[in-house]
Amino acid sequence: MRLLLAEDEKSLSKALVKILEHGNYSVDAVYDGEEALDYLEAENYDGVILDIMMPKKDGLTVLKELRAKGNTIPVLLLTAKSEIDDKVAGLDLGANDYLTKPFAPPELLARIRAMLRTGANAQAVPDNDLRLGNVTLNLARFELSTPTGHYQLANKEFQIMELLLRNQNQVISAERLLEKIWGYDTEAEINVVWVYISYLRKKLQALNADIRIRAQRNAGYVLEKM
Repeated sequence: MRLLLAEDEKSLSKALVKILEHGNYSVDAVYDGEEALDYLEAENYDGVILDIMMPKKDGLTVLKELRAKGNTIPVLLLTAKSEIDDKVAGLDLGANDYLTKPFAPPELLARIRAMLRTGANAQAVPDNDLRLGNVTLNLARFELSTPTGHYQLANKEFQIMELLLRNQNQVISAERLLEKIWGYDTEAEINVVWVYISYLRKKLQALNADIRIRAQRNAGYVLEKM
């Protein structure tokens, strides 16, 4: 899944990008509120992490403008402030969650997972699993499993499988997969999507899965029960 990170402290931003990428997210980083709004208007993201104290436009202003435009993207606010009034203001403006610095990386990742589950099409259960048929994808361990075995997925494999599970029975184009997983400005060729779909198909077959990734001619890929 693809996230936008808006954090003006560049050293912290670089550290957060590494944490998020280790958590199998694709991340774009910006350093002020105006840039955050520009990116959110121009590109598609699954969620946004906003620092409150930013130049040009602060995180609360960015959030307010997003919600005023009807943009319902999940938002996690980050700030060094811990006062109750700041938390209330952010939540009242439409933030999905609020995390005070300093924080532990596992808590950040857990809060992002919880935030992104909102409105998901796939069945989400309390232990961070997505399921279809006899297949389970564990979002914390990046593990694809059936009753007969399991695989720990590589970063791109995990992101594709998660996207397919959250949009089961819906056709997703190769172009959308490339943009979501590799990023809008990637230099990767479109056939890389087919390569990773092939990896996942082989794993599903080896696990005796009762679901499949079907290619729909000139349209894309769809995850469905057999």
